[in-house]
Amino acid sequence: MSRRVVISGLGVISPVGLGAEATFDALVEKRCGVRRISLFDPGHFPSQIGGEVAEYRIADYVPKNYRKNTKVMARDIELAVIAATLAVRDAGLRTKCLLERGEAQPPANVDSTRFGANIGAGLICADLNELAGALAGAVEPTEDGPAAGPAQGRRFSLHRWGKGMEALTPLWLLKFLPNMLACHVTIVHDAQAPSNTLTCGEASSHLAIGEAFRTIQRGAADLCICGGAESKINPMGLMRPTLLKRVVTDSNDAPERACRPFDASRRGTVVSEGGGLLILEELEHARARGARIYAEVVGFGAAQDATSWSTPAPDGRALRLAVEKALADAAVRSDQVDLVNAAGVGIVDDDLAEATGLRAALGGHGGKVPVLATKGALGNNGAGSGAIDVAVCALAMFRGVVPPSQNTERVDPACGLNVVREEPRDVRAHCVVSVATALSGAQTAALVLKRAG
Repeated sequence: MSRRVVISGLGVISPVGLGAEATFDALVEKRCGVRRISLFDPGHFPSQIGGEVAEYRIADYVPKNYRKNTKVMARDIELAVIAATLAVRDAGLRTKCLLERGEAQPPANVDSTRFGANIGAGLICADLNELAGALAGAVEPTEDGPAAGPAQGRRFSLHRWGKGMEALTPLWLLKFLPNMLACHVTIVHDAQAPSNTLTCGEASSHLAIGEAFRTIQRGAADLCICGGAESKINPMGLMRPTLLKRVVTDSNDAPERACRPFDASRRGTVVSEGGGLLILEELEHARARGARIYAEVVGFGAAQDATSWSTPAPDGRALRLAVEKALADAAVRSDQVDLVNAAGVGIVDDDLAEATGLRAALGGHGGKVPVLATKGALGNNGAGSGAIDVAVCALAMFRGVVPPSQNTERVDPACGLNVVREEPRDVRAHCVVSVATALSGAQTAALVLKRAG
């Protein structure tokens, strides 16, 4: 018999709050984190808005003797490290990090050899200022340029690239490898059980949580820290969806109204940043240490849309299959689902495909069950978005309140979903399905949660 797995800790850093509780409260109060981008000048982009997290000090989330290592942390890594420490604190775990920071009293209550990690990551953007310095040192005059003067023609030279790279620190590349999120988190918290990195876009967090669920089920670990983090608030993070025509371009003067999940007037998504890491724990292990239990993870399913890497099949077949697998894994009927957490990115075709797949998986119940969608307030931060959603789901079950979807004023009749709108809704959900679909790559995943107790 497989072991039961629960959520005992939540760590979230989002554009509307630092911490899962703060993020949830902001969603209930209908506060939006989307505004004009300030981390770089977006003036030359058609979309100039995004969801930025508040200013933070990464030193507040690592032991004193680890602070020098923050010099090789890209922003994505920092977000993951912050979310991890918040999750560990919330779970009441006395890990290496908290003991060394003096935030917990020994002895440790974690067997590091039984503490694993599964973390989703995105395409980490290189520091363009650092890279520009290296490129400047690798140019040479062109043969057809003017003989002298400031206007002399110049071009990039591979022969001089070695010289240009001298401007970069020897550890430069370590800031931008996707596995470095899990690397730093596991070192900081001394998690020595199986560790994996998943890079599947918006589906990364759900897949990471699903793998952690399986790791504990089969007895390879007692606890896992899992989820994902990503920052798309950088020139490359904005350029990619802009070229693919996925972002809203007509709301620079009203950013808080830009992303409209499942709304009839939706125009696209909004880039964002943030992270969510959860502590998954074997049930009896959690009970033995008196842990607070938010919810139980009871099912996981995943599937692939094999029709296109960039455009979803209109019938939402892959998401339907993922949900059906997750429900079967959980031994739950579709009419027993009390709440659905949808991705709801605000892109016309993607929202419609998702809604169609959900309704197909849930049958006649699909148009009735309340639907939670967060991206109107948070934007889309890729690999971290799913874990933030799952944390919000866990708190919705724990509190009995579902936050409204911001900017969803009139649900597109073609979507046919019962999206929670306008005001928070009292819903005592006993069973929740949370889903995710990667916009590029077409991976899908679904998780089933049940109320604790």
